[in-house]
Amino acid sequence: MERNACLALISTILAVISPAVAGTGAIAAPLKAAVFGFELVDTSEEGQLTGERPDQTRRVALASTELRRLLDASGQIAEVDLAPQAAAIRKGSPLYRCNGCAADIARDLGAEVSIIGLVQKTSNLILSFRVEVTDVRSGRMLRGGQVDIRGNNDEMWLRGVRFLVKDRLTDPPLAAPAP
Repeated sequence: MERNACLALISTILAVISPAVAGTGAIAAPLKAAVFGFELVDTSEEGQLTGERPDQTRRVALASTELRRLLDASGQIAEVDLAPQAAAIRKGSPLYRCNGCAADIARDLGAEVSIIGLVQKTSNLILSFRVEVTDVRSGRMLRGGQVDIRGNNDEMWLRGVRFLVKDRLTDPPLAAPAP
């Protein structure tokens, strides 16, 4: 085989296999997201008797911060600033039961998706974490996940959030909602 024919064959083979080896070659732009974080629902007997504990209020903030950090680190989310809609967020709270107001608020902020989380405390030992990613145009849930943890301490709360983000929200990668 002459040299030019050999080079042409190699070029053709590389053109065919390069996309398969390197992926699509295109990196998807991060989704604009309104990340509302977690809210706590304490249905435990303790919660009904004494109300929300300061350490749990702090853990809700800790879990929300970790959720945002992990989503940002994934490169799949570009978080929008929630401050311009702070009054609407307060009015709609708790967002997990406002009949879609989180998606409306997110849309007003220019986001493509809203992300809300819920921690339900059943007892001081059993807590359930849930996160939903919703398309703000259609109101359809694009991705969601739930995990139960055993232990009401910082380490267990963070472990629950990390599992949700890694195993339920970002793998496979989040894709922009279909128009």
